[in-house]
Amino acid sequence: MIPNYKKIQEQPLDISVVYLADKEADFSEYSFTTTELEYVKNQIQNDKTSIDINSYFKRSYVRILPKDKAKHESEEALRREASKLLPLLKEHNEQEIVVVDVSDEPELTYAFLEGFGLSQYTFLKYRTQKEKSEETFVREIQVLSRGVDDRSIKKLEITCSAVFQARDLVNEPVSFLTATQLGNEFQKMGDESGFSVDIFSKKKIESLKLSGLLAVNKGSVDPPTFSVMEWKPSDAKNDKPIVLVGKGIVYDTGGLSLKPSSSMLGMKSDMAGAATVAGIMYAVASGNLPYHIIGLVPATDNRPDGNAYTPGDVIKMHNGKTVEVINTDAEGRIVLADALSFAKQYEPEFVMDFATLTGSASVAIGPQGVVAMGNAEDTTFNSFIESGYDTYERVVKLPFWEEYNEMVKSDIADIKNAGGREAGAITAGKFLEHFTDYPWIHVDIAPMAYLDKKDYYRGKGATGVGIRLFLNFIASLYNK
Repeated sequence: MIPNYKKIQEQPLDISVVYLADKEADFSEYSFTTTELEYVKNQIQNDKTSIDINSYFKRSYVRILPKDKAKHESEEALRREASKLLPLLKEHNEQEIVVVDVSDEPELTYAFLEGFGLSQYTFLKYRTQKEKSEETFVREIQVLSRGVDDRSIKKLEITCSAVFQARDLVNEPVSFLTATQLGNEFQKMGDESGFSVDIFSKKKIESLKLSGLLAVNKGSVDPPTFSVMEWKPSDAKNDKPIVLVGKGIVYDTGGLSLKPSSSMLGMKSDMAGAATVAGIMYAVASGNLPYHIIGLVPATDNRPDGNAYTPGDVIKMHNGKTVEVINTDAEGRIVLADALSFAKQYEPEFVMDFATLTGSASVAIGPQGVVAMGNAEDTTFNSFIESGYDTYERVVKLPFWEEYNEMVKSDIADIKNAGGREAGAITAGKFLEHFTDYPWIHVDIAPMAYLDKKDYYRGKGATGVGIRLFLNFIASLYNK
């Protein structure tokens, strides 16, 4: 549940409060007794950064700002601190809380509020019995800060909502979230926020010769879909659209190149790229942001039914190139390739794709960030990497040297869909590059998209990675 954030001008005396302050802060103007003030002062002198006081009719939680770190590290520390505080607030049944920006540090206060909001996500749709601790939330957060204004609060609420909707999509099992249902969910999000949605049927997909998507779908009893989402405000800052492409494999068994059972668990998350794109569209439209953005999602499941595509098959793709199938478990790049080719008709300013594309990316960096590569200008990449630090969805840019193209050459077709074990994340990107003729960044979100254990405000399971990253990136790019 997303808490209701409320800007206030005066601190109420009967509601528990979180004070965000530096070591030199003056607490005398706040509702502490003389004894409590002395206690806080002594705790700070003893280098305590978390100080809790029970005043019987309310509680006070003093948190000392980590100002000895780099800006992005300090903000992340505040997000995590908010996540750590939430169980304590639930234990004390705090239904509402005041957050006071004592030291006038609005960016750090915003980070704390963001971490607090994102930490409140749960996915309990299929639970018939729920623990009280799971259902108890801090429902209202009153914000006392000169720098955190109503606009910031609205942005925060929209961002949390977009991330939560993306997490919901990824956490849904394929027994519900087929490719068709994924399109239906996009339609609901579009209706709620204001972006348009056009969902192509299998017949339309066939007429468009999106042969990669059709090939992967051959082993499924459910039809594929291709969703086109668009937000085009009259005051758009970009003359040409930005196109976002999301991998929509709603479940990945590996096809005939069947995954081992231990690797198959969690493969409902293989459409996390699609969820990221939909979440971005939702946030941009809900916030009425001045950017023309188009989202494309090719969607299907990848299963080993009787007529499934096979290793050795050759597919003539949407752009006319032929692809030799080496591994049917490298299906994500095949459906993405069709969408990247389809994106050319929009003459985009640039294109970004988001995909849980390779295990190699996870092996390379672990669950600490995402990897990216492509042919966009260095200035664009640098802004993207900087946004990764700002949001702590950090971006590792991998080399994209020409020599990697040799690893995806085929003996019998133009290219092959797997380049071998070495540099797997990069050769997957090199495969995709064959279907682009515009500035493009490929973002492999596999390392962070779905977590096996809780990671502070990102939680366990789906994280919604990429949404906050892109929103920060697009704002910084055009504000410059």
